[in-house]
Amino acid sequence: MSFAAPSIGSSGGRSALKAFEFGRTYVVRPKGKHQATIVWLHGLGDNGSSWSQLLETLPLPNIKWICPTAPTRPISIFGGFPSTAWFDVGELSEDAPDDLEGLDASAAHVANLLSTEPADIKLGVGGFSMGAATALYSGTCFTVGKYGNDNPYPANLSAAVGLSGWLPCAKTLSNKLQAVGEATGRAQSFPVLLCHGKGDDVVSFKFGDKSSKCLSSTGFQDVTFKAYNGLGHYTIPEEMDEVCAWLRSKLGLEGTSA
Repeated sequence: MSFAAPSIGSSGGRSALKAFEFGRTYVVRPKGKHQATIVWLHGLGDNGSSWSQLLETLPLPNIKWICPTAPTRPISIFGGFPSTAWFDVGELSEDAPDDLEGLDASAAHVANLLSTEPADIKLGVGGFSMGAATALYSGTCFTVGKYGNDNPYPANLSAAVGLSGWLPCAKTLSNKLQAVGEATGRAQSFPVLLCHGKGDDVVSFKFGDKSSKCLSSTGFQDVTFKAYNGLGHYTIPEEMDEVCAWLRSKLGLEGTSA
């Protein structure tokens, strides 16, 4: 499916409309009573299939997993070579500009995937690397109540998980939260889990650490940050066990077996 997002422009000119073609979505059905639905976002160059296969093995029978595939787009960090990506990325540095248009389009895709879930189902978003960045961005859109382009954010999220990722738009988050009355309360109670390997040579550990500190300093009072010695840019069973335990606790899931 495609989602058209207006470009972000501060000038008075007309906003160009760009369509992002999202790839195939893979769904892992709950093996037990359905209590929560989580959209899980893959990393750069990957697709929804690989993560859906891993998530299916987790002892979380009450969760439905939705694993979309990002659009294929030219990527600046690859010199314009196309790859599946939730947004464009030039360099991983604190001063690199954020692709707000791409982030908003992907956050809207996540919200759209969650829009047909029953009202009594808790909703979450998570991801790995660039997918983690998009998940955290979605979490901040929920707390602020709107996307970066000021359109209202519709999904009622209950949790966000980011593995080996970073927080986009970190420098403007504090001002955005302070500008919206209800945002502070939403931030205080919104649970976030960040996990990062100290040996990560793709997304440096410092980005995960600083993202955690940024969320805490801007009023997110339920942030858990887990560091793993020797872990590179991948996941391990110990980390996924941590994710399972955290989700069970924060989403109030019934148990470990169907």
